[in-house]
Amino acid sequence: MAPRKTERIMNLTICLLMARRFVDKAYIRQMIEGYHDLSDTAFERTFERDKDELRRLGVPVETGSNDPFFPDEVGYRIRRADFELPPIDFAPAEAAVLGLASRVWESATAADQAVSAMAKLRAVGVDPDPGRVTGLTAAIGGREPAFDALWQATMERVPVGFDYRGEPRRVEPWTMTYRRGAWYLLGYDRNRAGQRVFKVARAGREVTPIGKPGSYQVPEIDAARLLASLQPSRPDTTAVLAIRGDRAPTLRRRGEPAEAEVPPGFAAYRVGYATGGDLVGEVCSYGPDVIVLEPAELRQAVIDQLTAIAGGER
Repeated sequence: MAPRKTERIMNLTICLLMARRFVDKAYIRQMIEGYHDLSDTAFERTFERDKDELRRLGVPVETGSNDPFFPDEVGYRIRRADFELPPIDFAPAEAAVLGLASRVWESATAADQAVSAMAKLRAVGVDPDPGRVTGLTAAIGGREPAFDALWQATMERVPVGFDYRGEPRRVEPWTMTYRRGAWYLLGYDRNRAGQRVFKVARAGREVTPIGKPGSYQVPEIDAARLLASLQPSRPDTTAVLAIRGDRAPTLRRRGEPAEAEVPPGFAAYRVGYATGGDLVGEVCSYGPDVIVLEPAELRQAVIDQLTAIAGGER
């Protein structure tokens, strides 16, 4: 999916999700960047394609009218109850939606788009409800060099080639998921002739299409098996972390209070982790709310990743 199309569909999703009532098509055309300059015919065609794209991803765009006396005045919305996914158990289609959509909301541009969407909704007389997107709060995550290319390939069902741990791989991307501070790609590995999980951070920067969009079918994905395969190994060492207040509840639950000198408002916890696991990404996802006190090599790894993230976002 091209960046311009991605941004347009993201804006459309935010606008429809925050609206308390059905939004008229004319208002949508005014609000969404990318619709403004289209001719009537081009707008109708593009809007219909965008709705179909959202529905294909599992986003329920509902059609209806705000006036029972004029049911022909059609509008659109996304109900929060229909949009949200179950907190624990995911059906295959839900897992695919979660994996593909979560990166959009985690993007640093999501906050700006949400503010813009609310302003535009108010401008046309629609009362936006910001509470509808409170569950979409962004977190700092690694901006892996291969992420955007792999995400677009997943969206468009394009087989791709990339280096993984120094080996060339040919993969049919199925879905992407965010787990414990790291992104993973699930797909069919043509080299190994089977389903594989790839940690995106370990993929090479160069991702090359090796087929046409829509050239393969995504099978029913065993989400439970996928998540089980991403469970961390048994802890074989510990780290001392300074955690601010009630932040990072997952780390606090896994740890135990420790004695250490910490900044005001922080408390020290000793947390077990597996060497070679994803603690670096998990710590980075909490930004300034978690500080590594020891060991020194873990602290340096976190500093290096945050520095790389900051450099990539300039």
